[in-house]
Amino acid sequence: MSSIGKAFENGKAFIAFLTCGDPDLETTAAAVRAAVENGADLIELGIPFSDPTAEGPVIQRANLRALNGGITTDRIFAFVKELRRDVKVPMVFMTYANVVFSYGAERFLSTCRDVEIDGLILPDVPFEEKEEFQPLCKRYGVELISLIAPTSDRRIAMIARQAEGFVYLVSSLGVTGTRTEITTDLASIVTVIRENTTVPCAIGFGISTPEQAARMAGLSDGAIVGSAIVKLLARYGKDAPEHIGAYVRSMKDAIR
Repeated sequence: MSSIGKAFENGKAFIAFLTCGDPDLETTAAAVRAAVENGADLIELGIPFSDPTAEGPVIQRANLRALNGGITTDRIFAFVKELRRDVKVPMVFMTYANVVFSYGAERFLSTCRDVEIDGLILPDVPFEEKEEFQPLCKRYGVELISLIAPTSDRRIAMIARQAEGFVYLVSSLGVTGTRTEITTDLASIVTVIRENTTVPCAIGFGISTPEQAARMAGLSDGAIVGSAIVKLLARYGKDAPEHIGAYVRSMKDAIR
């Protein structure tokens, strides 16, 4: 089993997303630990980028706050290395191709291995272009996580067959952000995914309430939450970790 697969071993997985360095790395570290202590099975760490095309306003603003605070990829790598002393759940980076290219793709992925990052999500790299990163990911043992969107249509089976880590199923069209309701026919997409891979599938984009998390985890193997957590960081700043812990606990309880 892949290291990411461990997140799905004990029932439905709760996956928490945080933007590194918003409002600062000390708060990010405390928020990650609070999330893990309260049941998060996997952590997605966003490496800030100036033009995060898949993100809605909440995470866009978090990216800008972090970049304005002087966050760099090198600082994030050092931060993860420190975090790995006691955080044992799988962790993946979510960022954009440009961040990896500008750092140097080989250097980026070899450093991911060194700091024990388990996977990489690049929402702006289409499935057809993943060969730019796949061989390096394989070489350094970092799983390249595929996204499947409601518009993937005939490509769903193809993407699923080559999936590794987990399949990130995007709940709705558009950018990240909380939604009042998720109306996509996700059940039929999950059926196609399951027919083509044994890799777990988790649903993200728009999930903010325990009811939504329970419904999405009922359809799939887990729920991914980002904007709702990032909103707590925007609201409470350095005091956010305790609020994040309580929120994660309520979400994890809902999907058990």
